[in-house]
Amino acid sequence: MAQLRIEETGRGMTVYCSGLWQATALDEVAGTVRESLAPLRSYEITFELSGVERIDSAGALLLQHTQRRLEAGGNLVKIQGADDDSARMLEMVRQYSHPGTDFAVASPGFLAQTGRQTAEVLANGMGITAFVGRTFKALVNLLFLRVGFRYKETGYQMMESAIKALGIIALTMFLVGVVVAYQSAVQLKTYGANIFIVDALGISILRELAPMLTAIVVAGRSGSSYAAQIGVMKMTEEIDAMRTMGFDPFAFLVLPRLFALIIMMPILIFFADAFGMLGGMLIAHTELGLSVTLFTDRFTEAVALKHFWVGLVKGPFFAVLIASIGIYRGMQVKNDTESIGINTTKSVVEAIFAVIICDALFSIVFTKLGF
Repeated sequence: MAQLRIEETGRGMTVYCSGLWQATALDEVAGTVRESLAPLRSYEITFELSGVERIDSAGALLLQHTQRRLEAGGNLVKIQGADDDSARMLEMVRQYSHPGTDFAVASPGFLAQTGRQTAEVLANGMGITAFVGRTFKALVNLLFLRVGFRYKETGYQMMESAIKALGIIALTMFLVGVVVAYQSAVQLKTYGANIFIVDALGISILRELAPMLTAIVVAGRSGSSYAAQIGVMKMTEEIDAMRTMGFDPFAFLVLPRLFALIIMMPILIFFADAFGMLGGMLIAHTELGLSVTLFTDRFTEAVALKHFWVGLVKGPFFAVLIASIGIYRGMQVKNDTESIGINTTKSVVEAIFAVIICDALFSIVFTKLGF
């Protein structure tokens, strides 16, 4: 441990240094230097190093920095008693240190930031284009039977990414149906239009809420899972090993996940429709007194089948967006664990944003087409 003892003499003071002047043991003496020596002016100060057992570059830099500050304050500073090793270290620091250099990194200006962000956007766009192209190539190879369909992997992904998510989707949509029905019931009771709760629930849940909320839940659960799984494989160089052995990662990793979600998304939306209407039916019965028979009769009479199909058709498109973004973000992971977290978060945010944009486009197109 580094030690410091200060003794006043007739012409100034002597600072006796001893112990190990190394980076891990300098905190205490650095504090003593700041409190006791820095305020001195016009003194003769001698640093006696005969008691120093060992000194490294950090200790030598502390001595050099202290000497410069004292000399700047008008003090006369002398260093003596250093053994050969300490003297060599002090001389090396004197020759190669840069005490007057400002190593702070200048913050980039507006143009530099704009250029950097533009380059990142372009690189991201090129990466997405390359990803889509390789996926399409793998799909073409599959269609022309150059590679076999991965039934086992696709079935496994259907179980992991969709069937295991059925419980949370059913509960979410049941509660959404309860909330929408309860808020609608309060308004409809005011006008005596209780029966129209069936119309409001049927159209809103089948057409918009069930597809949208199912996609958001899948993006948060399965999309992030895709990004993390692929990211870990990328970080541990499993994907590079597959390429080395002649296996196409897009045929073995991308297509099974893509097909699994495309197949299962409409099924998940169907269950979301059912549980959403079940929650609405419960509130319609308890708050508005509508029987199950009356509710179902009004549902079949007022809610056209096209609303069900409009919601169901969105499923495969949402699936392509969620799976592609999740897998692409996994492919972007670098060789550090922080990158996995960053890309997993990006996959969820970008997938939800893409689903909302896609749903808005569907809403406009279907309305224009009269659906």
